[in-house]
Amino acid sequence: MKKLLLILSVAMMTAMCAQAQVMKASDLEKYAKERYGDKWLDAAKNLSEGLVLDKNESLTYQQVIEVEGKTREQLYLALNYWATATFKDNHAITLNDKEAGCIIISSTIPAIVEHTGTINKYSVSITPLIRLDIKDGRVRVTYTVQSYDILTDANAGWIGFRDYDERIYGDSKRKKDDKTNAYLYDEQWEIAHHYPFVEKDPQKRTCAKALVMTHAYSNAIMDKVEEALKNGIVGNEDEDW
Repeated sequence: MKKLLLILSVAMMTAMCAQAQVMKASDLEKYAKERYGDKWLDAAKNLSEGLVLDKNESLTYQQVIEVEGKTREQLYLALNYWATATFKDNHAITLNDKEAGCIIISSTIPAIVEHTGTINKYSVSITPLIRLDIKDGRVRVTYTVQSYDILTDANAGWIGFRDYDERIYGDSKRKKDDKTNAYLYDEQWEIAHHYPFVEKDPQKRTCAKALVMTHAYSNAIMDKVEEALKNGIVGNEDEDW
């Protein structure tokens, strides 16, 4: 009996770990292509027609999820469970105020886009700010991204040159704030100042895909929050036990 319980516990932990990430970058790209197509320039342009930047020139999405019959405390506990299981970064939950009914999450999604341009190669990450406001029977989800975090591998594009070891730097990945190679550096590209909000953009193709992936991730967040509120994370969190 103890062995069976151990097996069940391992299976449950495996299931939770599988859901410990909202969505992998590869799955997110598949998700985005299924909904918006794989022509990133066209998809970004089409999406931009229905998008409005907020007063801070950030890309912000908001949705109110109705959960009838659930108290604020029940919803607060469900969202805490979801946030803790989903975002493994110990500092991801930046505010957790039960009395105010508010949870704020900030967690980087690395390398949602990797694009090789003519001269440079870019790796794009985002750090959405996710705010969960909780009342009896409903939760308001606000998802905000102001900029793309860019890792640039200079002169690594289609016609770029290299005079350093490709085995170390060729995949555009390095440790944060590593300044040991002059060709690698960090930037932040404000969404409002790039395609499709700015037509003439030298990073048009990179930013087109970044916008679509950022939009797709917002949808994934909303879906996961709603699922956690209505059905739980593993499906056995009811109070009849």
